[in-house]
Amino acid sequence: MTGRVFLVLMIGIVASATLTQWLAVNERQRTLERYRLFHVLERAEQIIETADVVRPESRAQYLAVASKGSVQLQIAADANDAAHPATEFTTALVGRLPADFKVLPLAERPEQCNQPPRQIGLLRPVQLRGVCESAKIVMTDGQVLKLSVLPSRSAPPPGHNEYAVFVPFLLCIAVLAYLVTRMVVRPMRQLAQAAKDLGNDINRPPLTLAGAAEIRQASAAFNAMQARIRQYIAQRTEMLAAITHDLQTPLTRLRLRLEKVNDADLQQKLIGDLSAMQQMIREGLDLARSMDKGGTMQKLDLDALLDSVCADAIDAGQSVELKGRAGMALLGRPLDVQRCLVNLIDNAVKYGQKAHVTVERLAGAARIRIRDEGPGIPADQLGRVFEPFFRLETSRSRASGGTGLGLTIARNIAEQHGATLSLANGEGGGLEAVLTLPEFYAGK
Repeated sequence: MTGRVFLVLMIGIVASATLTQWLAVNERQRTLERYRLFHVLERAEQIIETADVVRPESRAQYLAVASKGSVQLQIAADANDAAHPATEFTTALVGRLPADFKVLPLAERPEQCNQPPRQIGLLRPVQLRGVCESAKIVMTDGQVLKLSVLPSRSAPPPGHNEYAVFVPFLLCIAVLAYLVTRMVVRPMRQLAQAAKDLGNDINRPPLTLAGAAEIRQASAAFNAMQARIRQYIAQRTEMLAAITHDLQTPLTRLRLRLEKVNDADLQQKLIGDLSAMQQMIREGLDLARSMDKGGTMQKLDLDALLDSVCADAIDAGQSVELKGRAGMALLGRPLDVQRCLVNLIDNAVKYGQKAHVTVERLAGAARIRIRDEGPGIPADQLGRVFEPFFRLETSRSRASGGTGLGLTIARNIAEQHGATLSLANGEGGGLEAVLTLPEFYAGK
């Protein structure tokens, strides 16, 4: 967006400057033409009136000396040249000369009129237009002279290079456009970054209310939205915690009363259902807590954490194999990261009998692969298994103890720590979960 805004400003300003320059050049040219017409009239009047008072035998010598520049007066070689309708110049000249003189425009124009000099302008070559024609002047003594008005000479070069002025002008415009673009786009970029950071940390500091009134209003609305979301999450977590706490007492009493059931088969079924209910309540609370980004982040040793999780799983009778070392630290909440790894390993053992855990170091991250030996998951179901309470009919049922929340909780925890979690079917069978955790750098 910065480039587009800068380009639009530059095009608009340069177009305006170009149009202004074009209008200024045209107005300057019209002014020069009016001045030249006035100057030519003055010069023609002076030469004609002076030649009239010079004696006829000396008039030719005077005309040879005076007829220089763009106004030339000479004795007509042919007094019968075809006349031409009056022009603006001849009409003005008639008004200046005494009534004893006659001015007759000629159709013939000087040869120099066909090749007018050109003045090189900044944007394009500029032709110096203006009066360029011939006329017969009948003197008071009856002698006929020919007046020729030639094109003006090329204007003298300016005292400075026009490009040396225009280039700094463009540079100033570019700097101004950049500053304006940055001033406009920077608050929007900050707001976009704040929205991105909000997805990673709902408890991030609110935006500072600064800048234009519209920006402050948008920042205030963003802060209010963040406060409402944080309040909704807190209320939901508190509600689930309260429900869980309140349900523990009746469920405990129910379990005690089930001990008095005489039918052993019915008793085991009821106790199994009761255990499933308690498990669902606990995982529901874990899901709510996994979406709560509160808590203190601290530096963790990933290898030590993996060793501890795998050792606990082995002690619990699970078949878990750990290979590789990361040799790096990460920033996170210990219990949450441990919960994420435990859920992935439990999922692999529960549905694939064995969990093969492999960790490797990447550039600025560590990749943990947890692969099982199960049948895998259909490709069209890989994305849906992260949905809450979603279970595959063929392998995941309440009888197996699955509630459909384990992967959802693991993904939520991973996203809170800036990590990524994905699932893929292995080429040799089984399901592989890939967890990529960013490395912790002190001072960042």
